[in-house]
Formats: sequence, structure tokens, C-alpha cells
Amino acid sequence: MTGGSADAAPVERLHPLILLTGLGSSIRGVVGGYAGIGYLAATGRWQTALIAGVVLLVALFISLLLYWQRFSFRVGSDEIRIDSGIINRTHRSIPFDRVQDVDITQGPVARLLGIAKVKFETGGSAAAKGEDGVLPAITLARAEALRDQVRSRRGTAPAILVDGEDAAPPIFGMDLRRVLTAGVFNFSLAVLAALFGASQTFGDVAGFDPLSRRFWGQALDPDSVIASYVLAHQVAATVAGLAVLVTIGLFTGIARTLAREFRFRLDRSGTGLRRRRGLFTLTDVTLPLRRVQAALIGTGPIRNRFGWRELKLQSLAADEGGKGDHVVAPLARDDEVASILAELDWSVPGDRWECVSRAYVWGYLLALSPFALAAAVAAIIQPLAGLAGLALLAITAAARWLSWHHTGFALENGRLLIRSGWWKRRTVLLPIANVQSVDLTENAVGRRFGISALVIGVAGGGGFSGHGVPALPRERARSLRTELLTRFA
Repeated sequence: MTGGSADAAPVERLHPLILLTGLGSSIRGVVGGYAGIGYLAATGRWQTALIAGVVLLVALFISLLLYWQRFSFRVGSDEIRIDSGIINRTHRSIPFDRVQDVDITQGPVARLLGIAKVKFETGGSAAAKGEDGVLPAITLARAEALRDQVRSRRGTAPAILVDGEDAAPPIFGMDLRRVLTAGVFNFSLAVLAALFGASQTFGDVAGFDPLSRRFWGQALDPDSVIASYVLAHQVAATVAGLAVLVTIGLFTGIARTLAREFRFRLDRSGTGLRRRRGLFTLTDVTLPLRRVQAALIGTGPIRNRFGWRELKLQSLAADEGGKGDHVVAPLARDDEVASILAELDWSVPGDRWECVSRAYVWGYLLALSPFALAAAVAAIIQPLAGLAGLALLAITAAARWLSWHHTGFALENGRLLIRSGWWKRRTVLLPIANVQSVDLTENAVGRRFGISALVIGVAGGGGFSGHGVPALPRERARSLRTELLTRFA
């Protein structure tokens, strides 16, 4: 090939096995078809439901076949051209100089078949919409060759391998024991609440309500001492049921974490951080360091007791889920977090924080006062329900007070540091140069106490693209806003 253009390059197609791997994702995309077939089956029209199912599968296969036939790509020395579309054709040329990196993903079926999905991360407007250059199914060897070609074009040497593994030690890695430990910590109260709600809503239909004595009467030997005690005391049945739900939640968190974080490895790759992980679906993603906008260190009262942290990076580059929140250390010690931040030339936060106003607590209590009054009235009419409501409000108020003790901010080395939360503690490291906007907000309760909040906008990110400093005295909020905007300018 004499030129860098892809026009003169040979035409390549997706692997034919996409007709197998792509069928599953196509089926998941026609939820309405499921509903219609399910309705036909539920009303006793099995023959019609079967015919509709066959027609749906045939239609999906034909559309997938047309997609494969109409999809092609050409790889030049300095760009790739992708032609796709059945009716509306799209011709996309991606210069290798614009590609931040090449991400490779393999699902369980793709691993067995030796094929992979390749995504060219450019960070452009198409990437923000999830429309970046993607090759849904090519051989793994071709995918790795493309990645090496792009990296060599950008001046990044491929990793040195020994027996198929990187010769250099990783910046951060997780063995099986740590992955399982992370799974234990990934159990959340939301999961417990969901399990509790499901057992109370569908427990009678499914025959699974561990909070009832009838369930334990069927599950245990009625002649045993434990069964006799549980059947005689509803409190014992409730405690045993909660233990079952917690156990299910723990195993769910462990299984989910094991599938996602198995063999987690973080390496330095040229000008980025390369992350590989996954048990069933393998992902290989590189995060360009110059696109990192902020960092978030997360922990909680239990994690903190054992010295564990989670580190996320907020970036303009999207991860495999289409968001800009990249987990680079699911469960790490302080020194491991420091070593990862050192790759960004960042340091861990200091210990000097400016606290927010006590109105953070008093304003919240004022907002809860109508509910407290209603619970007090209910306690007179129905003591048990009213006392339960008051207890819940007391727990909520205590959590707010604990959260206030862990909420503050600091300006340090050209960064704004924000910490917040008690149960879910997080510390945000935000270079002031990356601040996009600073808004000063007040609500009705805040105005009564003379406090304001700062809402700080940062580009990129999914779940934490915006950051805030709550409950500051009005004058302090204005001066901090002016200071941030002055330094940003």
C-alpha cells in the first residue's frame, strides 16, 4: 500500500459467526415481541404463539444476515473506514491520530469461538452517543493486530509478553481472594430492601417467604427443637428470614463482582492506563491519562475499618458501558491508591478540611418536622406504627448528623477536594483547571438559615459528572465561587 488512505486497502468483513453471536443481542432488543408471544401463550393460543416465535426468529436472522452482508471495513496505514447500514448507508473514516485507544471485548460465546468486539475510542460527538467506530465481530488475532497498529501509529509500543502475559508488573491487580472480598463489600442495603420487597410481594405465589413461620414449618423438620422454637416465636422466624435474605444478598454481590472483576489488572500503557477484567465477558480498555477530569475515592464505615478503598476516574473517554466513570481499583489499600494517582502526577488528599455549616443538619431536621409530627399523631392512634415511624426518622436524623461530620472541602495544590457521606463516603479530587461551571444555589430551607450550595460541573463522567459543596454560609459560598472562577480563568 502506497498511501495512508483506506480507499486502496482490501475490503474486510465481519466474521460470519456474528450470525450466531449477534442473534442473542437481537433477540434481547425486541421486548415487544416477547410480550406479544407471551400474551398469545397465556391466552391458550399456543399454535399462534409458536408460529409468531418462529416468524420473529426468521425475521431477526434475515436482518442480521443483511447487516453482515452490508458491513465492511478497510484498514489503511493511518486510518480505518467503516461502511455500514442496510437502507441508510454510513461511511465513517477514522484517522488513527484521532483514536485514543482500541478497546477489545469478548463475551463468553465469543471467547469459545475466538472472536471479539473492537471499539475505536475517539472521544468525539459520536462517542458521546455510543456511535463510535465499532467492529462487532472479528477474530481475536485481527483485533489485537489492529490495536497494535493503532498504538504504533501513535508512538505507543505494544506490551512485551512472556507466555501470553505482560512481562512488566501491573500498577494494580486483584487476586481471587481480593475479588471475593470485594464481593462481600458490594452487598448493599438496596439489595436487601429489594429482596425483602420481593419476598413480601411474590412470596406467597412463589412459595418463598422466609419471614413467615409457615415457610419455616415447611422447610424444617417439624420435630426438631429449632423448628419448634421458630414456629412458636414470630420474632425468631423474622430474624431467621432476614439472615436468609442477607445470605442471598451476599452471594449475589460476590457472584456479580466475581463475574465483573475476575483477574482485574491495571497497567501503564504509553500515555494511558490499561484495564483488563472479566470472568465470562473479558474487557480490555485503555483510559488516556490526559482525558481524566477528576478522581473519586470511595469507602464506607465497614470498608474503612478494614482499610479498603475504591478508586474511580472521571474521564472524557467512555468505558465499555458507555459512561465516563472508570473503576481503576475496586478494592485497594491507601498505598495502592497513591501509586495509581501518581501515574496522573496527583497526590492523595491531605487531612485539613473546612467543614460545612451545621445548618446541613438543622435544615434537614426542619424539612422532616412535618413527618415527625404525623408520626407522633400516628403513635397515639396506632402506637406500633407510629413508634416505628418515629424510630425511622430518628435513624435518618442520626445518619444526617454522621454525614455532616464527614462533609467538607479543601483547596490544595490547584485542586478542589470534596468529601461527603457517611455510609457511602466519597472524596473527590478535582483539578480546578477542569472545572466547567460553578453555580450557587439556594432552597427555601437554606435561605432561612442563610446558607447556599455550590454545584460544580465537570465534563465527562456518568454517575458523578457533577459535584457539589453543600450548606456553606452565603458569603463563604460566594467567596469560594469567586476563587474557583478566578483560578479557572
